[in-house]
Amino acid sequence: MTIRPSDLRTIPLFSRMTDAHLDELGAIFERKTLKDGEVLFEAGAPADQFQILVSGSLSLLEQDTERFRLAPLAPIGELGALTGVAHNVRAIAAGASEVWRVSVAKLLTFFEKNGDVAFPFYHSLLEIVSDKVRRDELRLEEMRGNLIRTQKMMKKLREVVLESPETLLSEPVAKALDDLIEHNRRGHYMVEPARAMASKVRLDDGKVVDVKEISEDHVCIAAQLGKKGGSWSGVLVLPSREIPISGTIDKEGARTVVALDLLVDEYKGALSDYLTRVQMLDFVV
Repeated sequence: MTIRPSDLRTIPLFSRMTDAHLDELGAIFERKTLKDGEVLFEAGAPADQFQILVSGSLSLLEQDTERFRLAPLAPIGELGALTGVAHNVRAIAAGASEVWRVSVAKLLTFFEKNGDVAFPFYHSLLEIVSDKVRRDELRLEEMRGNLIRTQKMMKKLREVVLESPETLLSEPVAKALDDLIEHNRRGHYMVEPARAMASKVRLDDGKVVDVKEISEDHVCIAAQLGKKGGSWSGVLVLPSREIPISGTIDKEGARTVVALDLLVDEYKGALSDYLTRVQMLDFVV
């Protein structure tokens, strides 16, 4: 199928490119035809291809539920491909379709050799990402507001239950509210360390493994460390210092979640400072 530069410019990533730039860029793509029902990629597969739907239709599925139906011209998972994030949906052709694709490695090599083409591409990419960050911030702020209102209301309900004449429901309702209030405390929310602020754990055998998520009282470690309920100890390796930690295995498996024991004030302060710095990477001032 013939695609003109003016057609490609309808894709935001290519909106600032000249006809000559788009001709150069288009030449490095390979063409792939898909039959009806053919799978383009599975959820969890590495996003190592930059792809554009140029004809037909593509269904994006979570489990067996269709989330989106793409129509041409449309990039397919472009942000994931450019940042190395795995696909989180399954893509299936809904009818005969054609996709242009190029490996991310080949695309980056092309940009290294053709800076005049790369500049408008990355300029547009930054705009797209910044717009996404702004939209995500609005959604998160709305969710945060709902959580705060819910938390306040649960505390009021707990006071009403405790101040009312005791019934058979008083104790279980008060306990349930206590559990929910404690669970919703900000300190319990785990964050994923960015690559620029990565943290690791050094095990007793000297092996160093990645920390996948961390909070004030839990850490998710990319290793099998034992059975649920078992004790564990190691050293948390932060960018600026090391902290001895211990706790109880809360979830076992390839990613072990440890409920941390209380830290001494010095180590608690260092962890809190690290968490604040990690969270700031997601906060636009």
